[in-house]
Amino acid sequence: MIKEFKEFIARGNAIDLAVGVVIGAAFTAIVNSIVNNFIMPLIGLILGGRDFTSYFIVLKEGKPGGPYATLVAANEAGANVLGYGAIINAIVTFFIVAFVIFLMVKAINKIRKPAPEPPTKDCPYCLTAVPEAATRCPACTSELAKA
Repeated sequence: MIKEFKEFIARGNAIDLAVGVVIGAAFTAIVNSIVNNFIMPLIGLILGGRDFTSYFIVLKEGKPGGPYATLVAANEAGANVLGYGAIINAIVTFFIVAFVIFLMVKAINKIRKPAPEPPTKDCPYCLTAVPEAATRCPACTSELAKA
């Protein structure tokens, strides 16, 4: 069992996966910080200066009863609340992460584009495609006329 585990870990794709998870976690922490400390305060300012994460709906009042000024006050009273501001915060974070990953994939795909294939001609004897500059056909070894 240990031998199988060592073989699994030694495979390149397992190590790539581990590196991807670590980088993804670090990247998510950065994006969460940007969303929570920059983007959502700006949205909150636009919506009247309120902390956006404090938006909530009371499902069941606690003791003492509401109304509750803040989400913290509702939680301290033992109220059952739906914190929709935190949900919207998570959705904004998701879209930012998805957009950045899309941009990264797009850039990687641009880098990975294969080089254009050189122009070819057909061998008159076996009809194999050969580069235009070739003087012999690699399939039938016939001499080819210069282009």
